[in-house]
Amino acid sequence: MKENPSSARFDRLAENFATSEVHRSSPTIRRLHSLLDFTGPFSVCDVACGAGHLALSFQGAAARIVGVDPAPNMLRAFEKLAADRGLEVETLCAWAEDIPLPSTSFDLVVSRLAPHHFSDVERALSEMTRLARSGGYVAVIDLEGYEDPAVDDFNHRLEMLHDPTHVRSYRPSRWRSIFEQAELRALHMETGLSERPQGLTVARWCEIASSGTEAEAEIRKLLRQAPTGMLAALSIRREGAEFVVPARTLLIVGNKP
Repeated sequence: MKENPSSARFDRLAENFATSEVHRSSPTIRRLHSLLDFTGPFSVCDVACGAGHLALSFQGAAARIVGVDPAPNMLRAFEKLAADRGLEVETLCAWAEDIPLPSTSFDLVVSRLAPHHFSDVERALSEMTRLARSGGYVAVIDLEGYEDPAVDDFNHRLEMLHDPTHVRSYRPSRWRSIFEQAELRALHMETGLSERPQGLTVARWCEIASSGTEAEAEIRKLLRQAPTGMLAALSIRREGAEFVVPARTLLIVGNKP
C-alpha cells in the first residue's frame, strides 16, 4: 500500500497510542458498551483501529474481532496487545475509504478517534455501512467540532498545530448528515463527552502526538492570546503557567436497516 503522510506519521506513533491514557480506556468506550444490545456472540470490525483498544474492549463478548488500519506498526501493536491478553484477532492493512472485506460481514462496525483523519469521511462511512449486516450497528467516537463557526475555526487551528495530518473535527449536525447519507438510522448521539474527564495538559497532549516543541510553543502562544470567552467556549482552563485542554468527543450509533 502506498504511504501518505498520515499513515507514515501514525506508524511512528504506534507505541504512544498503545500506552496512551487517552486511547487505552475512556468513558466513551464504556458508554458505547452500555448502548449496545447483543444477546449472543457477535462480530466486530474496528476501522482505523490504531493499537486496537476499542476492538479489544469487546474481548469475551465478540466471537470475531477484526482491526483495519493503514499503518502496519499500529496493526502490530494491536496484535501484541491482543496476544498479551491471549486473544486471537484478525488484522488488515487498508484505508477506511477502501476496505477489501465482504459486505454484510459484521454485526458491529466501529471507529474511534480516527475519522478526523479520513480523507473522505463520507466514503469511509459508506464502507463501514457496507460491512455491517442488515440490522447491525455502525458506531463512531471522534473529536467533536463546534456548531459556532468562530469557535470551530479556532479549535481547528489548535488541532492542526497539534497534528498536521488532522483533517476536521466534525460538528454534530454534520455527523447526523453523514449517517443519513450512508443510509443509517441514527439511534443515539451524545456530545460534549470527554476521553479524559480531567483534561490533558498541553505538554502531555503534544507528547502523545509527538507534535514537536515548535508546534507546542505555537499552541501556547495561541491560547495566551485567545479571549477568555473563547477559552471558556472550548472548556480550556489555565492552571498556573500551563493550559489544560479537554479531549472533547462525540458518540454516535446508527442502525443499518
